[in-house]
Amino acid sequence: MTQSTLNALGQPVGLPVDGTFPRPRPSRCPMRGRRVTLEPLAASHAAGLFEAFSHDPYGGDWTYLPIAPFTDLQAAEAWTATASASEDPLFFAIVGGDGTVLGFCSYLRIDPAVGSIEVGFIHFSPLMQRRPEATEAMFLMMSRAFDELGYRRYEWKCDALNAPSRRAAQRLGFTYEGTFRQATIVKGRNRDTAWFSILDNEWTALRSRFERWLDPSNFDEYGRQRQSLAEMPAGG
Repeated sequence: MTQSTLNALGQPVGLPVDGTFPRPRPSRCPMRGRRVTLEPLAASHAAGLFEAFSHDPYGGDWTYLPIAPFTDLQAAEAWTATASASEDPLFFAIVGGDGTVLGFCSYLRIDPAVGSIEVGFIHFSPLMQRRPEATEAMFLMMSRAFDELGYRRYEWKCDALNAPSRRAAQRLGFTYEGTFRQATIVKGRNRDTAWFSILDNEWTALRSRFERWLDPSNFDEYGRQRQSLAEMPAGG
């Protein structure tokens, strides 16, 4: 139920919004975690990305992306050169503790005037899929949006047929908001788009859950989680 108040005419209207707008745009400064660092995408990441994505020889991880698999290093270099110059999407390379490039992600649909931002154009290589590195990368992106920049709304959108992306959104604490039918065309195919979001008033509890899950004490000597993110208590 949308929270509301009544105006002088007795009509229901949205609650007043506190804060100063526009909010700052995200910068290209790195975001550092225990396991990964998100570095502003640069030409120097091209070879690492090409190598990381070579672990997906059949290209299944590219199906729902708007771009095709890199056929060779030159293709990776060409895409990286273009993407690294973009302001929206604003791309980051995901780099492991040993310097291995693991994938990329971005902020997009950046709207400082109303404090809304989307995380998307995400491509995790097999080197980081279903690993703590993937969760930490998403946590770092959320933390910058809410804690550093003061945004009110954080969005996740995906092809409605992309079941792994939908599961990831829900695991990370996003709320499903609905599906936009025939929203766009991708690679010559219709795309219905599923929308998810996290709001600023939900972030404190989610942040606590992420911090507890990512703590080294939550993993055994083999790197296996002791408690899942869903099981992790949010309290202090």
